[in-house]
Amino acid sequence: MGWEGVQLGGFFGIAQPIRHTEPQKIDHLFILPSSQTSQPSIRRKLKMATVVPSKTRKGTRSAACNASALSSLCCFLLIVTITIFASDGNAEGLRPAFACDARDARTKGWGFCGTNLGIAERVSDLIGRLTLQEKVRLLVNNAAEVARLGIKGYEWWSEALHGVSNVGPGTKFGGEFPAATSFPQVITTAAAFNASLWEEIGRVVSDEGRAMYNGGLGGLTYWSPNVNIFRDPRWGRGQETPGEDPVLAGKYAASYVRGLQGNLDGGRLKVAACCKHFTAYDLDNWSGVDRFHFNAKVSRQDIEDTFDVPFRSCVKEGKVASVMCSYNQVNGIPTCADPQLLRHTIRGAWRLDGYIVSDCDSVGVLYDNQHYTSTPEEAAADAIKAGLDLDCGPFLGLHTERAVQLGLLKEADINSALANTLTVQMRLGMFDGEPSKQPFGNLGPHHVCTHSHQRLALEAARQGIVLLKNHGPSLPLSPRRHRTLAVIGPNSNVTATMIGNYAGVACGYTTPLQGIGRFAKTIHQQGCAGVACSSEELFGGAIDAARQADATILVMGLDQSIEAEFRDRAGLLLPGHQQQLVTRVAAASKGPTILVLMSGGPVDVSFAKNDARIGAILWVGYPGQAGGAAIADVLFGTHNPGT
Repeated sequence: MGWEGVQLGGFFGIAQPIRHTEPQKIDHLFILPSSQTSQPSIRRKLKMATVVPSKTRKGTRSAACNASALSSLCCFLLIVTITIFASDGNAEGLRPAFACDARDARTKGWGFCGTNLGIAERVSDLIGRLTLQEKVRLLVNNAAEVARLGIKGYEWWSEALHGVSNVGPGTKFGGEFPAATSFPQVITTAAAFNASLWEEIGRVVSDEGRAMYNGGLGGLTYWSPNVNIFRDPRWGRGQETPGEDPVLAGKYAASYVRGLQGNLDGGRLKVAACCKHFTAYDLDNWSGVDRFHFNAKVSRQDIEDTFDVPFRSCVKEGKVASVMCSYNQVNGIPTCADPQLLRHTIRGAWRLDGYIVSDCDSVGVLYDNQHYTSTPEEAAADAIKAGLDLDCGPFLGLHTERAVQLGLLKEADINSALANTLTVQMRLGMFDGEPSKQPFGNLGPHHVCTHSHQRLALEAARQGIVLLKNHGPSLPLSPRRHRTLAVIGPNSNVTATMIGNYAGVACGYTTPLQGIGRFAKTIHQQGCAGVACSSEELFGGAIDAARQADATILVMGLDQSIEAEFRDRAGLLLPGHQQQLVTRVAAASKGPTILVLMSGGPVDVSFAKNDARIGAILWVGYPGQAGGAAIADVLFGTHNPGT
């Protein structure tokens, strides 16, 4: 039977937003409430509200909010507020952040509110009205309000790596927006080699992002995508990237950014994307070296031919509105304080029309961890003069005014930084008055988790699956010949694992077990108590299941406990006793054995390639909310992974 030989009526893998506390069954998709997944229903975030520094002396540590500073508090008083974001909260009464409300009579006298004027003129007018203190408070991600000018506070940090996410404090789920479409992790969709798919995903994500902004639950500045080169396969964040190929990463960057931002007339933006993390960053925490102390020693040729390629494409082809500098140093200079990288390359050679932002607390890191400057004021001055416009973190808010007073920095330098951020906000329409009367003001709850969006999530997962081996051939399976399937493995019935990191709350899930269950009767055994697979205690049940079934599907691999931000791997083998489980189950199976690998980074499965008892191997990455449906479609031939 060919790949196209099985056709099923109806569409599977479509969910509705999570609104109930009990499992529901909708269109053959079981939806679990968030409390039954690894996505917490209530997310508690500690957000730096105020940092009051004690007196500092040369060589002492500042208040950068990084891992080491938080652990010791570094002689600072941290006034911390706890913000609770509940997934079933009430969003009624929330308003999006915008300025120049027509109901405020004062706006008629403010040039920056004049939509008949050019954006540059409006930005200049606004900057001219701000005091130095007000300007400094606008240099950080949680920008303060300027009440006397009708400007609300704004949180710049939102994420949309592969769907609208609540990882950043600028976006939260609740009320009429309990979830958003969660597409496959980037490493998976990149494997589709389909630029139109990437752009369409970006368009859908920005539709949902604009809808959440209109509902008062989201921002318009998304610090995505991650287009770093995945050079070291052990890197925990490689899953977030398009992979190791600079050309592919560049094509992905430009396509996804175009989809997000909308390519509107007059330079207007639907949302503002951000390509990160510039540059030569592919280590988080490995063998005693972490990203806060990592110095990437890279030749000029390697920078230009490899590491910078996706960023150049992002800026020049994608017309991205922002670039983020990284924690690490490149050849001894912190990226966020390197004028060659920021001012001369990004803004000069590539002509960035937008702002440059630091990775969170990177400015503090270059002083605290890397000891690049003697004082925090020097660190603030170096970063701004190098070309940094916005600090994710409190550092510039704490030390920039004093840097001006010491003569390390001119107020004109701050004005230049603000001009770049304010220009992006005006291109987004945030100074044009009531959002409902602006382009995209009609987008709302009914434009999130739609059937068409979820169909695209399924299609993206299908296209990203890679067939690594098919001996015999063993695939596709036949519902007539393979009536009973043993479905085994620690990833065989997972939900949140399928969406990887930097994800939000998915509309719903189809697990591998549920997807396969559409085609055949299943016998399910986990085999391992989690992907760490630290013992063989559950092997017996898995082996018995394989002996009874017409075919065996092993869903193995990794999850965020093995590879993640600040969690690099020591090697490339399957964790714990997974290899032993695969080998023993394959030996016992009375029918074909199929190995399905769920992972972001590569896994060495040469043992399975060389084992004749394992007929086929699929790599599925982290396939998103509809991953189980996509896996089943490939296994049973309703989708050909070669197309």
